[in-house]
Amino acid sequence: MLCELVPGGVPEEITAGRAGKILAQIRPAGAAGQARCELAAELLADLRHLDGQRREVKKKLAAAVKATGTSLTEVFGVGPVVAATIIGDVVTVARFPARDHFAAYNGTAPVEVSSGEKKIYRLSLRGNRRLNHAIHMAAITQISHAHSNGRAYYERKIAEGKTHKEALRCLKRRISDAIFVRLRADARAAGLGGQPGDLSSSRAAGSHPGHRLFGQATPRPETSLRAKLTPGMPRAPSRAR
Repeated sequence: MLCELVPGGVPEEITAGRAGKILAQIRPAGAAGQARCELAAELLADLRHLDGQRREVKKKLAAAVKATGTSLTEVFGVGPVVAATIIGDVVTVARFPARDHFAAYNGTAPVEVSSGEKKIYRLSLRGNRRLNHAIHMAAITQISHAHSNGRAYYERKIAEGKTHKEALRCLKRRISDAIFVRLRADARAAGLGGQPGDLSSSRAAGSHPGHRLFGQATPRPETSLRAKLTPGMPRAPSRAR
């Protein structure tokens, strides 16, 4: 609507605040222009109302995640929204005998499509896609911060000759292993048991509490980087490193 009111349109993203300033400077000519301005003002009021609701939901979600006592948010890139998604979809980590089973469930374990003696692995499209997306957002956040260990790991994979997508998949699997270790630790701390399982990669994944996996702070995800960087449980394949 603003693009119809401003000659040449409006470049870049338009926030509610910026839209309000632009709208206040417009002097409509004629009844049609006045009607457009009024409609734009109504749409802007709706957007501001939705923004307020989103902020309130985020506050409640953050409080709910904190109340669980989870350590998931210590994983770099895992904020309240991602942590809530993981907790809600996993329910109980005891149903996963090992990290490979968890990776198969969330779709970060590769699928072998070997031919003859040549072993080839491709992206798995199976598993819980919502959980996979949560891990994807954590990986994108890590890559977008140059100081993170996840970014350093990603760059090492690129230097080894992997493509962006291949390096990103490696990082997602690494984050999956780190999340699995945290879920197991949370279960033990809550007295829910938690099987010993296969935790041999916890140090390699930077998931040991002493290593503060992939950094100590979880910044706000940069969702716009996705474009720039371009229930059954499946059988767990061998992990890829």
